[in-house]
Amino acid sequence: MQPTISIPKHWDYPRFTFDQRTQQGIILGLEYYPADTQLAYEYGHGWRYIVMPHKYSDEVKHYSDKELQTLSVAQIQAQIQVEIKQHQQQIKSLQQQLVAITGGSSDG
Repeated sequence: MQPTISIPKHWDYPRFTFDQRTQQGIILGLEYYPADTQLAYEYGHGWRYIVMPHKYSDEVKHYSDKELQTLSVAQIQAQIQVEIKQHQQQIKSLQQQLVAITGGSSDG
């Protein structure tokens, strides 16, 4: 069963989703600042997104709907291809390590 998030009817629907790739990075979280609150007064009413600039970042940044920019399908495909290549290289390295410690035998 997929987890469900309920959004109150009087809130706007978020423009971006969890784990979505944007030009600013990957969306890790969402916050909603209702109108007539201190947070809305300070940052603006509506959705704010917590974004990690890249996979190996130790920081996050906060953006509003207007500040985030989507990626094209080609840009997303290119990012995913790079990640796949990195993972394949890591798998190959781990397989070589495994062969080295087992002396080439397949039984563990």
